[in-house]
Amino acid sequence: MLTYDDIIAFCGLSEEEVEAIAEHEHIPEVAAAEFGHYLIECEDGIPRLKKIILDDIMDAERRGNLKHALDLRLVLRHFVRVHRPVP
Repeated sequence: MLTYDDIIAFCGLSEEEVEAIAEHEHIPEVAAAEFGHYLIECEDGIPRLKKIILDDIMDAERRGNLKHALDLRLVLRHFVRVHRPVP
C-alpha cells in the first residue's frame, strides 16, 4: 500500500505545492497530487500550476490571511526554482 509520503515523492511536487493545488481545486491532497503530476507532464502544465499558486495567494490576500499568503509566496518561489517550463 502506498503512503501519502510515497504519493508526494512520486508526483514530482512538494507537499506544499500539492496542498496549494488541493486548496485551489477544492479536492483531497491525494487527488491534487495526481492532478499536479498530470499537469507537470502537460505542455502547458507548469504555467498552469504557477497560476494556481498565484490564485491561492490572491485569494488569501483578499481574505486578509497575510500569513497564508506569505507561506504561498514561498511555495511559489520554490516551484519556480524547481520547475522551469520547457522552451
